[in-house]
This record gives sequence, C-alpha cells and structure tokens, in this order.
Amino acid sequence: MDSQAGRGGTVAVSVCYADASETWMRELVLPRGATLADAILASGFRQAYPGVDPAQAGTGVHGRRRPLDHVLHDHDRVEIYRPLVFDPKESRRRRAAHKAASAGARRGGPGR
Repeated sequence: MDSQAGRGGTVAVSVCYADASETWMRELVLPRGATLADAILASGFRQAYPGVDPAQAGTGVHGRRRPLDHVLHDHDRVEIYRPLVFDPKESRRRRAAHKAASAGARRGGPGR
C-alpha cells in the first residue's frame, strides 16, 4: 500500500467477498470521499464475479451493513455479502420445531 494513504487526499481500503469456495480481496488507495460503490468499481469485483450484484446481496464495512453511497474512511474493510440461501426467520422456526419434536420423543412423546 502507498505509505501516503490516509494523508491528504487518499484513503486505504480493502474490498472483500467470500463465496463457498474462496475468499477474494483487493487492497486499494482511493481519493478521500470515495464511497462503497467507488471501491467496488475500482476493485474489479464486477469482472471477477459478474453474477453477483452487490446492491442486491448487500454491502457493509467492518461487519455493519452500509449502503453503496457510504463514504469510506482510512483502513475500512468493504464487505460484499452473499445472498441468503435460506430465510433466517424460517430457519429458526424449523430448528425450534425440530428441537421441540426431539424433546417430545425423548420424554415418550404423544401416544405414550
């Protein structure tokens, strides 16, 4: 990285994306005032993953969701999230139902 990053008119950031098989990351130095969208464009992400739409999948900085127009700061880690395969609420409901059914079976369950 440029030793001048963070001074004057630039910010040093990283852009990362993790899919099921690999983690992709690029280190960038951008003009101060650059946004998440600017970082994604400059990183080459769209060429590396043409089937992933960051606006649809979601983006964030250091684990907190942020919109594409969020202005970046020095040493920010831009994250592009994967689309959810399952609805988290539905997954919790299924786990709770499974846990309740398992507990009932251990106690002898209905029809005992």
